[in-house]
Amino acid sequence: MSHHHSHEHDDHGSHSHDDSHDHSEELVPALQTLIYSQIDFPKLRTLNEEEPDSGLGVLQKPWSQRMNPEPSLVSDADEQLLIFVPFTGSIRLHSILLRTSEDQSAPKTLKLFINKDDLDFATVEDLTPTQDLMLSQSSEVVEYPVRRAHFNNTYSLTLFIENNYGDETTRLSYIAFKGEHTKLSREPVEVLYEKAANPKDHELMTKLVQGAASRHGT
Repeated sequence: MSHHHSHEHDDHGSHSHDDSHDHSEELVPALQTLIYSQIDFPKLRTLNEEEPDSGLGVLQKPWSQRMNPEPSLVSDADEQLLIFVPFTGSIRLHSILLRTSEDQSAPKTLKLFINKDDLDFATVEDLTPTQDLMLSQSSEVVEYPVRRAHFNNTYSLTLFIENNYGDETTRLSYIAFKGEHTKLSREPVEVLYEKAANPKDHELMTKLVQGAASRHGT
């Protein structure tokens, strides 16, 4: 399997949203919850892709180009694909949007793993996924809701396409995510640490223990 990790993409023009096709009525509700700018594109990687950076190209495709057949992601040595998608912060994932096809190259079983940044085909088989999704054969964009309680603090998402509907290779042309972006905060950790390390708290606890011991005559 070919492992291509070079993801240079200086052409930011591909990020523009072309609203010249009277899609405004459907763009507004969809874009309110799309996780796009929070994807850390330079660190994204795809294993077993036929063309280098084709996984990156599909994930960089904006909503306005979701029905375009190209660029597309096609697997190489077999039907499996492994896509690592890091985010710039923590997100709450609500659903995944995919456009595949109606033929046998459409992916069938998608396994999702959160916050695993070192998976490959040798290790992913042995792990229990955060969630399994059974995908349909469709040339439309299909939204697959996830169990939100399991995706509340998602820093990265690994998509493992395990199989397809019978073809030697797998093909898909659009991948997107819906959810909420949450800011990173270490305040709760710092507060807990300060309380645990406060000498006055320790001194107070010692007096309480000593007082209880004296009342019991020990």
